[in-house]
Amino acid sequence: MVEVGRTHMLIEDLLRLEENSIVELDSMVGQPLNIRANEKLVARGEIVVINEKFAVRITDIISPDDRFAAL
Repeated sequence: MVEVGRTHMLIEDLLRLEENSIVELDSMVGQPLNIRANEKLVARGEIVVINEKFAVRITDIISPDDRFAAL
């Protein structure tokens, strides 16, 4: 799971969303993010844009020992 950003939205605004609606997030390109598997941190990365699409560049992989210690 990669969380790209967050936002707060009123329920009434959420219910008005339709195809092609745009929801602004609090993250920007180049900003660091955490990459999780089963809710456990496994790597860190940053948001990048490639051919007009968002992607994640892995910048750090958490060692197996550190992942185990976090359990």
